[in-house]
Order: sequence, then structure tokens, then C-alpha cells
Amino acid sequence: MRSRLTTIELKYRPEIAVHPTRSLARLLLCLFAAVLLAACSGARRTSELDLTLMSYESSVRWGDFEGAWAMVDPEYKEKHPLSSTDWERFKQIRVAGYRASGHSEIEEGKVAQAVEVEVINVHTQTPRLVVDRQIWKWDPEAKRWWLTTGLPDITQR
Repeated sequence: MRSRLTTIELKYRPEIAVHPTRSLARLLLCLFAAVLLAACSGARRTSELDLTLMSYESSVRWGDFEGAWAMVDPEYKEKHPLSSTDWERFKQIRVAGYRASGHSEIEEGKVAQAVEVEVINVHTQTPRLVVDRQIWKWDPEAKRWWLTTGLPDITQR
């Protein structure tokens, strides 16, 4: 048996030809996309910080100190565990106000924020103002922010 060879005709089709200006435009578009993606990673970290700060504020503001404790750096928790007495103290207060002064970057991946937390003792109805100086650290492996200074010290006078 003999096989037949088929001849393929190749025709020049200008509508699918690669033009140098199109190639340059595609290259510039790819470069622009790469730069935009690199910029978005920094923006993502900033938006993650804003979401974390709002979530932490909400937890403290509504007295969910266990939820706030979940945002504390695991290394800090290991070195400074909260005792049952500490947890009982948090149950004896209500948060009446939470005012953050805004945050500022102190170094790459670290942000500082000062917060005034107004607390009221549920037994005496005595209000107090607690200043909480927070430092937040970006964890690139976990892709999240951690509070490195612990929960507000509600025992300060």
C-alpha cells in the first residue's frame, strides 16, 4: 500500500500577520500589567491593615476581648498569657468609646497607632480613659497583620 501525500497550500494573509507596532503595544501592556500587580501587593497589605484595624476596633468596642485576643501576635501570647483574673477584669468593664488617632508606618511592615479607649466599671459606673499604644506587624507568611503589644491595659490609672 502506498500512502498519499497531501499538499498544503500556504497563502499570505495580511489580517493575521504580526505587525511591529502591535508587538510593541502588547509588550507595553504586559509591562504595565506587571507594574500594576506589583503596586497592588502594597495596596493589598494596606487594605488588609485597614480591615484588621476595623475588626479589632469592633471587637474591643463591643467587649469581645476574646476576638481581639485572636488578633494578637502568637509570640506575644506565648510570652504574656492572660490569666483568669485578667479575663475577669475584662468582664467587669464596658467600652463606651474607642478613638483611634490614625496609624503611621514606623518601619517596613510595622505600623503604630494610639487609641483612647473609654471604659466604664460595671459595678461602680466610674468612667476612665485608657490610652492604648498599639504596634501592628505584617506577617508575610500568614499574609495578615498581628498586634504585637497585647490588649489594652485596663488597670492603668
